[in-house]
Amino acid sequence: QVQLVESGGGLVQPGGSLRLSCAGSGSIGSTTSAGWHRQVPGKQREFVALIASGGITNYAASVKGRFNISRDNAKNTVYLQMSSPKPDDTAVYYCCMFANTTDDPRPLLYWGQGIQVTVSS
Repeated sequence: QVQLVESGGGLVQPGGSLRLSCAGSGSIGSTTSAGWHRQVPGKQREFVALIASGGITNYAASVKGRFNISRDNAKNTVYLQMSSPKPDDTAVYYCCMFANTTDDPRPLLYWGQGIQVTVSS
């Protein structure tokens, strides 16, 4: 079983900065891609950023140039550095990881429980 736990959310002022972390635990064998999505009430969950196992990154157009995704493979942790956030970035942020376990080599997609980020002055 794999668990993902997000941390670092909260209230941030427009133009400030915030770093989200997502730590994977449990019987993780290895992880491949990891990423972040976000959701606001009444809307579908949307893609924010992705980082592949080799470090290649991809971003939604709305956050490109402001957000940076990174990972620490040794810690099974993925980060999202939010710079110059805007009120429109307010949402619940969810991390996800493709990971296999020590019992099953097939990679499955796991999700965190979500963490609130509010951008407001």
